[in-house]
Amino acid sequence: MNLNQNPSASNWNGRKSDSTEYWHQAVQLVSGLNFSTQSGKKIGILGYSGEEGVIRNQGRLGTQEAPAAIRKVLGSTALHLPDQVPILDYGDIVTLDGDMEASHEAISEISYELLKSNHFPILLGGGHDLAYANGKGVSKYVLEKEEKLGIINLDAHFDLRPLANGKGHSGSPFFQLAEELKGDFHYLALGIQRAGNPKSLFETAQKVKAKYLVMEEFRLHNWEYIEEQIIWFLDSVNKVYLSVDLDGFSSAFAPGVSAPSPMGFDPHIAFKVFELIASSKKLISLDVVELNPKYDQDHATARLAARTVEYIARKIFE
Repeated sequence: MNLNQNPSASNWNGRKSDSTEYWHQAVQLVSGLNFSTQSGKKIGILGYSGEEGVIRNQGRLGTQEAPAAIRKVLGSTALHLPDQVPILDYGDIVTLDGDMEASHEAISEISYELLKSNHFPILLGGGHDLAYANGKGVSKYVLEKEEKLGIINLDAHFDLRPLANGKGHSGSPFFQLAEELKGDFHYLALGIQRAGNPKSLFETAQKVKAKYLVMEEFRLHNWEYIEEQIIWFLDSVNKVYLSVDLDGFSSAFAPGVSAPSPMGFDPHIAFKVFELIASSKKLISLDVVELNPKYDQDHATARLAARTVEYIARKIFE
């Protein structure tokens, strides 16, 4: 069963110029998951057009349209990457007949293969269940090298919920990773909202030895403390996988998500975190999840997602 949809040129448009000045001019569309073997570092984009995990977690529908919406905004974004860094779009992985597990298996293998072929994977979601699939592929790659992987999640939620009827969902990705990785699970969550996480999840966080900063701590005026905690975490691992759940942002900046909140963090603190993580040179994979275009306003959340991708990619290659 082929779950890969080839990339579409219709998702990459923008202002025309004689030189390559925008993302849409630089992106190369690659069909059939034929991973580039070009030497040197590359960016590999993969979309996850699925919302089965959101359905299972009782969220509102619409996330399956997210990868296309992010690409459409990212395409018109100014390009500030070095000329020698190829940007390759490998299309989307879809979910058929509610078989989210098959989608996850495909994504895990692609994530692993992208890393093996010297890509920086950028995955666009889709439900946050994507983090289980991506994290599984990244951890396989890092552990094979006998290195230590750190997972950093910017989010209102721990996403450490147990399985529902024996199945994963958009609230369980890091619980699943913790169960599989055991002592190799190293997790830092930033922006956790107490109102969105019952006591049982704080107990689970303690059980899996997760580190976290709650919303009240994750504010710009508290930057020195935040920076200290992140640097400590970065120093304790060899490689980092970053997951950005857009519902962690205040709904003033990100209205188009599955679980909006007026009490989330703002882009100023998030982008300082992005810069700090990227400057460590340990970041090897990124996913941006939970965009729901159906509820977006003037594409504000899609723009925030695209700016997140652009900023992190730029900082990695500076």
